[in-house]
Amino acid sequence: MSVLEKTPPARQRRAATRERQPRITDEHGRRVRIWELALRYLLLLGVLALTIGPFLWQLSTSLKGPTEDIFSSPPKFLPTEPTLHNYERVAGTIPVWDYALNSLKVAAANVVTNCVGAALAGYALARLRYRGRRVTTLVFILAMLVPVEGIIIAQFTTMRELGLNNTLVGVVLPGCVSALNVLLMRNAFLNLPYEIEEAAYVDGANVWQRFCRIALPAVKGTLAVVAIFALMGAWDDFLWPLIVLSDPSKFTLTIGLNYLHGTFANDERLVAAGTIIAVAPLILLFACLQRYFFRGVGEGAVKG
Repeated sequence: MSVLEKTPPARQRRAATRERQPRITDEHGRRVRIWELALRYLLLLGVLALTIGPFLWQLSTSLKGPTEDIFSSPPKFLPTEPTLHNYERVAGTIPVWDYALNSLKVAAANVVTNCVGAALAGYALARLRYRGRRVTTLVFILAMLVPVEGIIIAQFTTMRELGLNNTLVGVVLPGCVSALNVLLMRNAFLNLPYEIEEAAYVDGANVWQRFCRIALPAVKGTLAVVAIFALMGAWDDFLWPLIVLSDPSKFTLTIGLNYLHGTFANDERLVAAGTIIAVAPLILLFACLQRYFFRGVGEGAVKG
């Protein structure tokens, strides 16, 4: 008599039911209980509400007309009559598109200088052999520990001595190459196999050829991460442009939108519309480059 024939019918049905139930496992193949999975999703939903909630509330406020009460209790998330009039008022109150163009110039220059400078410095730290390479790497690490507020007076004095204060070049220059981006590129180049470059060296390739044709194409994901970090840092920067710029025609978008807070502090709809205008390009950029971003995080991971 087989084992199944000896097993009671009720136990057989329970065993068959367990076999039919889908088994939920994690990335390591371990089984995950239902309550653990539910707890994970609850935590994720909580984090999502904390991070995305304020942006969605600002978006909702920017679309509400003057007749809607934005301070009602309980609050109403969806606008009754959505309108774009607040965005038109922002453009009529301040030269928002001129400010956005200045921010775009600063951000584009920052992206180019960071990508080029960080790639060159990172390759030198990872692949070239010279005396003091470890000390140089340590200097870049220590540079990340220095707060910006601690050196901002020295930066302003330097820009004034160079005659670059009240210029967009003065806004770009202090952040043209970030220590964090250099270390990201260094770690990405360290993860590349040495054998590929050794084969190119045997074939007669010099350092520039190995850098441009072999190493750089292999770390395009990390370059995308550097570009995103550089653009976000330059686009969102407020303190340094506020200090170095005094001509309103050269203001960046973050400084220009500050006029909305100062003059129209009671009109939350106008402030919300200006905030959405400032944030929308960053969201669009990340949506276009997100696959390169997550691939680049793996390329530039810290190597032990």
